[in-house]
Amino acid sequence: MSSPPLVLLHAYPLDARMWDSVRAPLAERTRLITPDQRGLGRSPMPDGEDAGVEPNLDHAARDVLALLDRLGLDKVVLGGCSMGGYVTFAMLRLAPERIAGLVLIDTKAGADAEEARANRLEVARRAETEGTAGWLADQMVPKLLGETTRARRPGLVERVRELIEQQPPSGVAWAQRAMAARGDATELLRSVAVPTVVITGEEDVTTPPETARELAAAVPNAELVLIPEAGHLSPLEASEAVVDAVARVLG
Repeated sequence: MSSPPLVLLHAYPLDARMWDSVRAPLAERTRLITPDQRGLGRSPMPDGEDAGVEPNLDHAARDVLALLDRLGLDKVVLGGCSMGGYVTFAMLRLAPERIAGLVLIDTKAGADAEEARANRLEVARRAETEGTAGWLADQMVPKLLGETTRARRPGLVERVRELIEQQPPSGVAWAQRAMAARGDATELLRSVAVPTVVITGEEDVTTPPETARELAAAVPNAELVLIPEAGHLSPLEASEAVVDAVARVLG
């Protein structure tokens, strides 16, 4: 295939199965890699000397770099949804020479405000002390899925609930603390010199269209794609539209 491989990083608190509905059509266009991020899905938390490191998305980015090295991939189109976008920004800081294009889905460049940061730390504490059953999915589904999806697609709502319920509490806690510690990526994005597409659901209440416009404006020559009747998980809610948008940076 002539296009660089495509690496897609999943949202919190899900795993790589969130890409299942876009996997086949994207794999027809280029090599597709969708890893589980540390502590989520089938990816364990690190042990040994790495076990006690302070949660930081730079560590998640180094996991991706190590994967690329193992696969012998010098350069990839890199993208992510929500938290996956934050890890993409960390990769852009650490190894911009490895990135041939960017796919930024339902994510934002800004750091958390104090209230949002405090909420993340409280979720991390609760996950570690209580587990996540019975409350995390209730808290997250209205933030993740658009109003149209929640009203019309009960099967997809249940699928997202299942994915959330299956995530290890330790991974949920680590991800929340790592996201709470992240900084603002706006200035970093002004230096981007690769094809970039910014994709956001029009019903996304977590990173709404105005946030997507700000993100796209920060990246030179970025293309903005707004997807109707989709929320924060547009790859699940509007897979065909997301595939079409991603294809624009695959060459």
